[in-house]
Amino acid sequence: MNETHFRLLESMYHQAPCNAYYKPVVQIAEARATLTLPLAPHLHHAAGAVHGAAYFKALDDSSFFAANSLVEDVFVLTTNLNLYITRPVIEGELRGEARVVDRTKTLFIVEAVIHDSQERQVARSTGTFMRSRIALSPEIGYGARP
Repeated sequence: MNETHFRLLESMYHQAPCNAYYKPVVQIAEARATLTLPLAPHLHHAAGAVHGAAYFKALDDSSFFAANSLVEDVFVLTTNLNLYITRPVIEGELRGEARVVDRTKTLFIVEAVIHDSQERQVARSTGTFMRSRIALSPEIGYGARP
């Protein structure tokens, strides 16, 4: 396990411009990641529940970092994500937990699940991720100061 790599990935994530809108927090370990996404009314659709984009973000991001925890030289890319939303959420937070369940030299298969603040499962996904040619570097926030 490379704790330094995990902390650099976390820093890279928290610096990403889109996260200023969602305000998520990620914690990374070997082949695993947990993401907490606080919910607010600006994430609701017209019927008053959290929009599917928030579910997707929590599942994709946690899955991505579970996979990238195993790759120390390049950024991984999402190649497929099958998402199943099983329960609407209105308030609290989404907590996504992802783990790599299989891998080859270039492909990672990841399963993830989201729970709400009451510990109810509200969504799940399976996804595939592959190595890219994008170096993990300060230019993309890896190793840069927050």
